[in-house]
Amino acid sequence: MMKKYIVLTALTLTLTGGLLAGCGSGNDIGQDAAKEAAFADAQVSEDDTSRLRVSKDRDDGRSIYEVEFTVGNTEYNYDIDASDGSILTTETEEVQGSASTAQSGTQNSTTQTQDDSQDAAAQQGQETAQSTDTQTDQTQAGQSAQNTQNGQNSGGAANVAVSEADARAAALERVSGATDSDIRMELDYDDGQYIYEGDIIYNGKEYEFEIDANTGNFLKWSEERD
Repeated sequence: MMKKYIVLTALTLTLTGGLLAGCGSGNDIGQDAAKEAAFADAQVSEDDTSRLRVSKDRDDGRSIYEVEFTVGNTEYNYDIDASDGSILTTETEEVQGSASTAQSGTQNSTTQTQDDSQDAAAQQGQETAQSTDTQTDQTQAGQSAQNTQNGQNSGGAANVAVSEADARAAALERVSGATDSDIRMELDYDDGQYIYEGDIIYNGKEYEFEIDANTGNFLKWSEERD
């Protein structure tokens, strides 16, 4: 009889432990539910997003899901409570376009400025030849300074041997399936050399890199796994 009681007690404890473990595991909503909560708040679907990344972390003693994604030029960051799916924090940030777009805009702006300056110089030339010469000299000096500044800031062909397009292609080639919408990159000047710095977020993973803008060599490549 004593053995029977011992067996029943052990069985009861085992079942109770299993039930408690099952209840504990049911408190996590999972990555898919966390994503859907963020998408619903942003009023977008997963097909609208790029650079999607979901990771689990702990903050102030509780489990959270960090959901990051980009839609158009807006970057979204959410902290989702892993136990009930409630949104704890929301951040949005407008991201700049690619360096090539910015460079194109600068060139267009410079061209427009040159045209306006030339029109002004021509109009003043009708009044006095001396005023025209002075205006032309000032305009040319301003254009020269502007072109020099543009070359330094945007990494023109005179400063770097590797174009932005080639650097982006080299980085994307290392991540199978990633596209241009998954990469962010900019040209930086550090320790006397131009470097392309950026990251790729694709399929839930983040890759960070640095590329020498004159040789095309990768100075840094790292992969962050959840």
